[in-house]
Amino acid sequence: MQTDADMVIAARDVRLSLGNSAAPTAILKGIDLAVTRETSVALLGPSGSGKSSLMAVLSGLERASGGQVIVDGLDFSALDEDALARARRGRIGIVLQAFHLLPTMTARENVAVPMELAGHADAFARAEAELVAVGLGHRLDHYPAQLSGGEQQRVAIARALGPRPALVFADEPTGNLDAATGRTIMDMMFARRAAARATLIVITHDAALAERCDRIITLADGRIAEDRQR
Repeated sequence: MQTDADMVIAARDVRLSLGNSAAPTAILKGIDLAVTRETSVALLGPSGSGKSSLMAVLSGLERASGGQVIVDGLDFSALDEDALARARRGRIGIVLQAFHLLPTMTARENVAVPMELAGHADAFARAEAELVAVGLGHRLDHYPAQLSGGEQQRVAIARALGPRPALVFADEPTGNLDAATGRTIMDMMFARRAAARATLIVITHDAALAERCDRIITLADGRIAEDRQR
């Protein structure tokens, strides 16, 4: 029998409205979601269905308008902005379609600096080890502009997983890559997630990628339309 301790996410009646109070637009309309630790979950749904908004709320980047969001034992809905920022640090990793590496930092620095901010004294040594693990041991001191798209996404994966977070979110992580590179990147992401024993939640339009996950959740109009375990 699963308990609350088994859950990395416990979201109850989560709602999100954007816009002004006179004319709010409902984005999320009562999401109930429990996610077990060390599993992988695919979020599917058409554009505008609420996938990225749900990720933003669950990762603490956006505050829900209503309901409760408990992540890794912390009640995100009860935290102020500063406390949320501290809660995300080291607990949550994020990989985005556009990589979002800092252009003036080397690959090693892009991975190490977030770990330094999370309080890891050995940040640069760990950064180097993470980059070696994703096949970039020969690119440690290269800047993003000197790396291919696939290499930049490998750096982003190393950055997200370096602090050993409980939870990793990936929003269309292969969207800017060709099919072959995308498959390689996802192989790497699943392998590194398993090594870190993290939970992975990935937003994708790729049915083949979704089928690699333990669970597939489909959103429609701000609600969960289907929730399928594999």
